[in-house]
Amino acid sequence: MKSADLKLLILKSLDLEADPRELSREIEETGAEYKFRDGFGDRVLGRIYSSGSAVVRKVEFVKDLNFVFYRLALTGVAAIAILLISIFIMEGSFSIDSFLGLGNNYDETITCLLTGY
Repeated sequence: MKSADLKLLILKSLDLEADPRELSREIEETGAEYKFRDGFGDRVLGRIYSSGSAVVRKVEFVKDLNFVFYRLALTGVAAIAILLISIFIMEGSFSIDSFLGLGNNYDETITCLLTGY
C-alpha cells in the first residue's frame, strides 16, 4: 500500500458522513486486518475490574481532601500573619492598634461604644 493511499483512508475515516463499514472494507482490501482473538474483551474487562486498589472510595477522598485543606489553610494563615507583621515593622508602626487596624482617631469611638459614654 502506498503512503498516499493510507493518508487518503485516514482522512476519509475522519469524515463524519462516511460509512464506517465501507471504510473498514477498504482498509481490509489494502491488506490490513485488525482482529482480536476470542475472549479478548472479557479478558480486558476482567483485568480492569479485578484491580480493586485502583478504586478510590468517596469517604477516603473526602478525608484526604480535608487533611490537605487544613494543612494548606494553617500554612496560609501563618504566611499572612508573617506578611502583616513584616509590613508593620517596615513601616515602623508596629503596635497593637496598628496590628488590629485601629487608628488614633478611632480609639475614643471604640471606648464610647464599649462603655456607653
